[in-house]
Amino acid sequence: MRIDDDIDKRNLSEDTMKFKPGIKAVLWMVPGAVFMLVIVLVLGHFQKGQDPTEQLAFKARRVDLVSRIQLALSSASEAEKSAVMAITDEESKVFADQARAATAQVERESRELEDLLKTGGTQKGKELLAQFSQAFNEFQRVDKDLLDLAVKNTNLKAYSLAFGPAADALGEMNRALSRLITANADAPEAKKIMLSAFDAQIKALRIQTLLPPHISEESNEKMDKLETMMAQEDARVAKDFDALKALPGLSNSADLVKAASSYTRFSEIKKQILKLSRENTNVQSLAISLSQKRKVTLLCQDVLNALKQTILEEPVRGVTYGPPAHPR
Repeated sequence: MRIDDDIDKRNLSEDTMKFKPGIKAVLWMVPGAVFMLVIVLVLGHFQKGQDPTEQLAFKARRVDLVSRIQLALSSASEAEKSAVMAITDEESKVFADQARAATAQVERESRELEDLLKTGGTQKGKELLAQFSQAFNEFQRVDKDLLDLAVKNTNLKAYSLAFGPAADALGEMNRALSRLITANADAPEAKKIMLSAFDAQIKALRIQTLLPPHISEESNEKMDKLETMMAQEDARVAKDFDALKALPGLSNSADLVKAASSYTRFSEIKKQILKLSRENTNVQSLAISLSQKRKVTLLCQDVLNALKQTILEEPVRGVTYGPPAHPR
């Protein structure tokens, strides 16, 4: 019996040695166990951070930011249009300041949204925000050029001069020439006086009618043509006045002096009008608003809509969107 017992103990010892790990094996197992423990802890922390309520709140915060950015962008566009259409410098400046303030709000809220997307969200959402940032940079560039032009109101000022002081000066000239014709109705040179006076009035009127098209014109080439036509008519008016001054008894006429001085004042005002018209700030700002600004604004809004939809479509653990997959 003892011999058998000794044999069994020896066999058991050999079997135990077969399964007993060596020191090297143990050293290799320790890092693996530590790694698995870290994974478990990280997953536990991650799962804890994926609380559906927190996820929904985080999603709602980002969606709200996108909506606020869209609203501020729309406000900036509306204020810009009002600045372009305003009829006084003061109104243009007020609306331009409102547009700049709304644009600054878009910039602030975009940075806040960017910070939120760094802590969570999808890669697609980050890419869409980057696209918006690029489009918004172009929006700001166009807006700056547009608003700088809008507040100058050179075309409106030109219109004001054309239909105000310039028209008044021509009116005084016409009345003086009419008095001159009446006062010399029985003079031997009455016909010559009448023909030269009427011709001067007609030519001056043609110049006046060419001013509004010049003010509203966008093309420099067409403005050049209009100015050439004005110069031709102006030369004829000057010729008419020279003819009147050359007639006996009219060289010292108070009405002729008044008519000539009124036309000179009209010509000086006309120079101011043409200079303001050449700057063309209202025409340019309106053209930019209807073309470049409109396109970049639509692009910004389209990207923001896509970003909002991407955020809304982010999955939330335990929350189902849309109709049930297997309706009863």
